[in-house]
Amino acid sequence: MTADRTHETTNGADDQKDPRAELASLRQSIDNIDMALVAMLAERFRCTQEVGKLKARHHMPPADPAREARQIARLRQLATDAHLDPDFAEKFLNFIIREVIRHHEAIAGKTGTAA
Repeated sequence: MTADRTHETTNGADDQKDPRAELASLRQSIDNIDMALVAMLAERFRCTQEVGKLKARHHMPPADPAREARQIARLRQLATDAHLDPDFAEKFLNFIIREVIRHHEAIAGKTGTAA
């Protein structure tokens, strides 16, 4: 019975909150996360640009299918552990990989060392 009363009290307190204020707070959290995601993606692409330059200098191919497969498997496991849909995580990583390869091909083309 005590648990039920606690539940009722909690629900009553939740009903007292202004839904617009709660929505604004949640949206602010989302905005902060988006900002962090963009910053992390920018840093990731700075690193992959360096990888692309290194590959171009040493006549290495822009794509590394074995590495990509390992990364996808790793990300799927991370997603599962974080209770995120692994299919979504894989699609997201595949999008990033395609963009990285495109950048690597462009770098190789600029240096005249396309593999």
